[in-house]
Amino acid sequence: MKNNLKVERAKKDMTQAQLAEKIGVSRQTINATEKGKYIPSTLLALKMASVFECKVEDIFEIEASDL
Repeated sequence: MKNNLKVERAKKDMTQAQLAEKIGVSRQTINATEKGKYIPSTLLALKMASVFECKVEDIFEIEASDL
């Protein structure tokens, strides 16, 4: 799964730690998500979208190899 989490954070000038605190996870979870090593739950993805005021699909994208 491809994600634009780092791009969305940059738009808001937000650190991994700041995002993690806002949505109630560790900074390591944000880091692993950005690197594609962790796929967040639906609830976590919705929280991220809420923080960035966008759709989940704006942050996460299913690649053909994931189908």
